[in-house]
Amino acid sequence: MFPLDTRTVDRLAKVVVDHGGAYERKGYELAALFKQAGWSAPPEYDGSPRIPWFVEQLTDRQDDQAAITRLICRVCDPIEYDDGSATSEVFRAEVNAILEAEGLVVALAAGRPVLGELGKNGDQPIYSEPPDFRRRIEALIADSRTVDMLMRRLEETRICESGGAYTMAIIGIGSLVEGLLHALLTERDADLRTNGFPDITQRPGGQQRGRMKADRVSLQLLIETAHAKDWIQLDAKKFTDTVRDFRNFVHPRKELSERPRFDQDSVMLCWAPVHALLNDLEENVSPVKA
Repeated sequence: MFPLDTRTVDRLAKVVVDHGGAYERKGYELAALFKQAGWSAPPEYDGSPRIPWFVEQLTDRQDDQAAITRLICRVCDPIEYDDGSATSEVFRAEVNAILEAEGLVVALAAGRPVLGELGKNGDQPIYSEPPDFRRRIEALIADSRTVDMLMRRLEETRICESGGAYTMAIIGIGSLVEGLLHALLTERDADLRTNGFPDITQRPGGQQRGRMKADRVSLQLLIETAHAKDWIQLDAKKFTDTVRDFRNFVHPRKELSERPRFDQDSVMLCWAPVHALLNDLEENVSPVKA
């Protein structure tokens, strides 16, 4: 659990640096790893011994759970390596062997690494809301009213989840994703804000419907637009098939037709890609200027 034990940090540093091993990282590669993990003011390598230097960087950020989480996930991310999952799976296995003592595990959600807690039986990761959510979205969204609104929705989602109202919790998670992406895209892209969103969703025969007004844009199009901007590395369809489809149970007719049996595991299934989404946004979208 966080903050990580000092011995855990030492072991992680040895795995990441892999001094003298097949996957050894040079000093400049370590510095690049922090940058690719979306760390604010990423450290520059100073030429000192690499493992102690790496430990020092993790120790300095030990209270920033989101930053440590993104770094761990980046080490296990197929996009980090030229051969993709061939190398990332080697690192994920070694990292998970170290994290087991902390009750943590890196799993894949829609093809992206996500850090979760180990279940009681140690065989299945458990996911809940992303840690330190307010601070993290405040770094991405400039409008304070939007941040306050998203936090209210998060609180209501917590109440639903803890009270066993799993359908409403899942709908709440979908609304958080929609609000976060809509704010980001409209704040940072004047063309989208003024002229609407080009319909880039996949349709039979490749048909498109021109532009959709910013105040009418669908969650599917928000996800695919963010993906097209390389803000999120998630496969848009896989992401949509979980969060978006589950969010659509806001319509009673859909529930009557499909008769889902939502439970705590269903809610966790939706939280996992939200972790991956937020990690990707923090890696690829510059923070709001103070």
